[in-house]
Amino acid sequence: MTVNQIVRIVAGFFIMTSLVLAHVMGQVDMSKLSWLWFTAFVGANLFQSGFTKFCPLDSILKRLGVPESKGNTCA
Repeated sequence: MTVNQIVRIVAGFFIMTSLVLAHVMGQVDMSKLSWLWFTAFVGANLFQSGFTKFCPLDSILKRLGVPESKGNTCA
């Protein structure tokens, strides 16, 4: 497992955990449609991409001709 994968997994986990904690503490209502579901999607996508190495945005950017980084970068 690479540093980039671990960063994605941890970031996705933190995003999803913060949403769950906010819902459990009664600060947000995730049972209603809101923009927080977009945040949940981003967190889940980060988390899964750390394991599967598949990220839709990576695919889109590559098709648009954006070059991959040559150095060691964080996320």
